[in-house]
Amino acid sequence: MINQMQQVVIATRKRDSEAVITALQDVGVLHLKPLTEGPLNTGSLAGQDAQHRREDERLLARAESTIAELGAYRPAPAPLPAQEQWAAVVEGAAEPVAALARQRQELQSDLDVDRTYGGAVRALARMVGSLGRSRRVALVPFLLAPTDNVAELDGALRETLGDRYTVSTEVVGDNRVGVIATLRADRDAARAALSRARLGELRLPGRFDKLPIPDAAAELDAVARQGQARQSELNAERDRLAQAHGPALFAVRDALKDRVAVHDVRAVSARGKYSLVMQGYVPADRVPALQGALGRFGDAVSYEVHPVDEHHDAGVPVELKNSGYVTPFQNTVMGLMSLPKYGTFDPTWVVAWFVPFFFGIIMADIGYGLLFLALGMWLLNKGRRGEGWNVPLLGAYLNPQTLRDLGFVTNVMAAWTILWGFLTGEFFGTLLEHMGVFYMNNDLLNRLWGWTGVHFGGDHGAADAAHHGTGLIPIVFPRLDTVNFGNIALVFALCFGILQVLWGWWIRIQQGVKHKDPVHLWEGIAMFGGVGALVLLAFISKAARDFGALSNLADPRVWLMILGFLMFIVGYLRVIKQYPMLPVELMSQGGSVVSYARIFAVGLVSAILAKLCTDLGWSINERLPVIGILIGLVLGALLHFFVLALTLIGHVLQPIRLHMVEFLNPTGFNAETSPRYTPLRRLSPAANAGQVK
Repeated sequence: MINQMQQVVIATRKRDSEAVITALQDVGVLHLKPLTEGPLNTGSLAGQDAQHRREDERLLARAESTIAELGAYRPAPAPLPAQEQWAAVVEGAAEPVAALARQRQELQSDLDVDRTYGGAVRALARMVGSLGRSRRVALVPFLLAPTDNVAELDGALRETLGDRYTVSTEVVGDNRVGVIATLRADRDAARAALSRARLGELRLPGRFDKLPIPDAAAELDAVARQGQARQSELNAERDRLAQAHGPALFAVRDALKDRVAVHDVRAVSARGKYSLVMQGYVPADRVPALQGALGRFGDAVSYEVHPVDEHHDAGVPVELKNSGYVTPFQNTVMGLMSLPKYGTFDPTWVVAWFVPFFFGIIMADIGYGLLFLALGMWLLNKGRRGEGWNVPLLGAYLNPQTLRDLGFVTNVMAAWTILWGFLTGEFFGTLLEHMGVFYMNNDLLNRLWGWTGVHFGGDHGAADAAHHGTGLIPIVFPRLDTVNFGNIALVFALCFGILQVLWGWWIRIQQGVKHKDPVHLWEGIAMFGGVGALVLLAFISKAARDFGALSNLADPRVWLMILGFLMFIVGYLRVIKQYPMLPVELMSQGGSVVSYARIFAVGLVSAILAKLCTDLGWSINERLPVIGILIGLVLGALLHFFVLALTLIGHVLQPIRLHMVEFLNPTGFNAETSPRYTPLRRLSPAANAGQVK
C-alpha cells in the first residue's frame, strides 16, 4: 500500500535556520519540496552563503576524489575530527594519495606501452643496431598488416629518394614491423613515401616518443622486468594509505555532505532578510517525530501540518508500505517498475502473489523447483551472514539486504514450482514417470476433468503405455497430454487473463470515483463492459463455432453480454472526444486477455524440452545396460542445464511482463508516477555534527 503523506510548511528565523535544518537531518523524516514562487527569495544562494557553499563543496569534492583514488571501502566508524581540522585531514590524505595516483598511472601507462608495442620495439632495436643512435642517419619505423605490400613502399621510396635509403622488415606476432633508414635530411621525404604507400609511421606514446629506438627498447625491457613488482609495491602503499587515512576521511566526507545538504535546503527554501520558509512532506505515522524535533525550538519555529491534496498536487512523494511477505517483492520485482502515482493503486501485493504463482505454473517441475530452492537458500543465508555478492555476469554488487530479498523471492517461486510439479507429475521432465512414481490414472482424470467434455484413455504422450494405471502418485494436471488436456490448460491460463484484465479496468473505475474524474470513470465502465462482453461472446459462441447460440435469450450469459456492450457504447459516447479510438483499444484489450495464453504455451514448451532431455538420457540407459546409466545421467543433466540456462530468464520475465503491461495498463499505473520519498537525513553521527558557517 502507499503510505499516507502530510504536507508540512516550516517557518523560522534566519539566524536559527542552521539549527532547525540540523534537527530535521537528525530526525530524518521530512521530504523537501522546492519553493519556486512567492514574495520571498528562492533559488541560488548569494553573497557569503554562496561563498561558504563553494568552500564546502570544494573540500567535499577533494575528499570524494581522494577516496576514489584510494579505492577504499567504507571502514568501521571512526570519531570525527574537530571542524577546524577537516581541511587538514583532507589535504593531509589528498597530497600523498594524488602523488601515488600519478605514479600508478605512469606505471600503468608504461605497462600498456610494453604490452602493445614491446615486441615491435625490440625487433626494431635488433634491426637497427648502432644506427639507432646515429646523428646522420634518420630512422622511420612502421607497421605492416599481413596484406600490406612492401614492394609498393619500395617503389615509392625509390621514386623519391633514389638509392639513398634501405628498408628492413621482421615478423612480430601476426604482423610485421619495418624501418626505413635514410639520411637525416631525407626524413620528411621518407615519411611522405610511407604515406603514399598507405602505411603509417610507428609513433610510441608518452615519454617513449622522443627516445632513440635502442633506448626505448631498453626502457621497455626495464618495465617488463620490474613493472609488476613495482605495481605491487604501489598497490601495497595505496592499501597502507587507505588504512591510515580512510576512517577519518570517510568521517569528514560524511560530515561535509551533511553541511552541503544544509546549503541545499537553503537553496530550495524561500528566504527573506530575517526568515526562511521550507515546504515538504512527511508520512502521517512520522508526524510525531517531526513535531518532537521542532518542538524544542519553541516560538523560534512555526510550522503547519495538513493533509495533502492528492487530486491536484503532482509533487507528493511515494513511500510503499507493505507486509513482511510483500516487502521483498517490493524491493526486487517492483524495482523494475516505476512508482505508482500518489493516491492511486499500489500493485505490489498483486505482483507478490501472482508473479510466483504464474512462474510456478510455467516451470511446474519438482527437480527445477529444488534447484531454485537451493539457490534461494544460498542467497538468503549469504545475506543473513551480512555478506554481499559481486555478480560478474551483471557487473554489479548485491548488498546483504538485496540478497535476503532475492533469496526470499526465489524460495517463494521455488515453492510454487514444486507444488505445480506435483500436480503435473514432472521431475526433470518425465524422470519419475519413467521410474513409476507418477502415473496416469484415467478414472481419476475423468472424474476431475470430465465435466469439460474431455475423456481420458489410451496412450499418454508423456510416458509409455506400461506406466498407465500404475505408480505411487497420480497426475492431476497432465499438461503434456496435449491431445486430451491441451484445450483445458489453455482455457485455464486464459481465465487468469480474464480475471486480471477485468480487474485492471475495475480499478480504473474505482480511481475515477475516488478522484472524481468522469473521463477515467466512463472509460473504465466502457472497457470493463466491453472486455466482459467479448469474453462472453467467445464462450457463448464456443470460439466462433456456434454464432447461433448468441440469439438464445434464455441463456443469462447472452443478457450479460448485451449489458456489457451497452456499457461500452454508453461509456464510449461519454468520452468520445478524449478517446475517439476506444473501439480499437477494446480489440487490443481482447488481445491482452489472449496474451495470458503464454502461461500455457511457454510452460508447455519448457515441459516438452525437459521431457526430451530426460527421454534421451533414459533411452541411452535402456540401450547400454551398464555404462548407459552413467552416460544417460550425465547427458541428461547437461541438456537440462543447457535448456534451463537458455529459457530461465524468459520464464521469469513472462509473468512480470503480464503484470506490467496487460494488468497495469488499464489501471493507469504506467501513465503517471510520483517521486520517491527521500527524506533529509544525516550521514554523520548526530553527536559529531558540526555547525555550518
